[in-house]
Amino acid sequence: MNTDILSVQQALHVIQQQVSELDNQQTVILSQALNRTLAEDIISPINVPNFNNSAMDGYGFRHQDLPAEGSRSFKLIGQALAGQVFEQTIGEFECVRIMTGARIPDGVDTVIEQEKTERLEDYIIIASGQKKGANVRYIGEDIARGRVVLLAGSLIGPAQMGVLASLGIASVRIHRKPRVAVFSSGDEIRSIGETLEGNQIYDSNRYTILGMLEKLSVEVVDLGVILDTQEVIEQTLKSVASEVDMIITSGGVSVGDADYIKQALDKNGEILFSKLHIKPGRPLTFGHLDNTLFFGLPGNPVAVMVTFMYFVRPALLQLLGRKDTQLQDFEVVCQSDMRKLPGRTEIQRGILQQTETGLTVQTTGRQGSGVLSSMSRGNCFIYLPHEAESIKAGDRVIVHPFSMFD
Repeated sequence: MNTDILSVQQALHVIQQQVSELDNQQTVILSQALNRTLAEDIISPINVPNFNNSAMDGYGFRHQDLPAEGSRSFKLIGQALAGQVFEQTIGEFECVRIMTGARIPDGVDTVIEQEKTERLEDYIIIASGQKKGANVRYIGEDIARGRVVLLAGSLIGPAQMGVLASLGIASVRIHRKPRVAVFSSGDEIRSIGETLEGNQIYDSNRYTILGMLEKLSVEVVDLGVILDTQEVIEQTLKSVASEVDMIITSGGVSVGDADYIKQALDKNGEILFSKLHIKPGRPLTFGHLDNTLFFGLPGNPVAVMVTFMYFVRPALLQLLGRKDTQLQDFEVVCQSDMRKLPGRTEIQRGILQQTETGLTVQTTGRQGSGVLSSMSRGNCFIYLPHEAESIKAGDRVIVHPFSMFD
């Protein structure tokens, strides 16, 4: 076991070195691919569009006939509709009515939107100043045949599904969902519906973890609350490790004599680190049982969410073969004073909002790691790096909106 206290970046490096992309893949029909991860590059089998077409409703012309100055009238010889082929070729000083998505007729090289024209019976009057090729979408302009459209490791969202459908791709190879086991233990933990006595508390952390897992493409094995005895803890870890890719617990991994989870990990696996230079989330434990990853999250509710989002989530994305495991930092003006000493990363809950001067952020108030309500009031994390010092109102800070973690 590594007894050193690691920085955030050191811990992320250790996790990255321990996580391997899942080997198992499967093929699913496109309608079942939403929020799954591609296991192979997608190469376009066709051009998109696969014919020159009009980008809007208007009239098609030969640009060489359009007036260099003043205006000119053109004979309207027909109409080109989407899904149909206009058989005639446009001649000198002729034009055709054309609809959005319709194939460009022979001879036409420019489409002028109808708002820029005037119609007098069978003639269309057009003024000078029109650009050649206007409003024409050319074959392969969006996607050329043979081009890599989506890379392996890409998340399939609604836009990606639309792109795949536009290519006529009916099924895709995806990574299987990681199986993640979650349980709580502790003499003080009680399930919802039970009566609290003495210093007992309800098992809120497990529901928080389950909610965060629900946003990711994983298969959850919820083991509930298990007895806090060495025999049950060890048996649970050993039996479930062979069935899942990751185990997540909260609390229960400490330096106390009754730390049965730590004892089971030392006996049947390995603990790679158990403390970080971070607030909240210092007592984060990471290790493995054989090939199964283990995360022992802190007991405090906010620390559970912080450590899950910054450490567990990247590991799950890496299991899936995702390439976008790193968060994108962006800076905004902070409206709050925040005390901080160099030497640890601090993550505060913030409220990001649009003001007259641009995006700004302020803290949600009290930042104790047990103040779970601050997560529901806030919409972002304010990320203060390891070597950062105190912040004064007006300084710029790094923020990570909660939407980044979906």
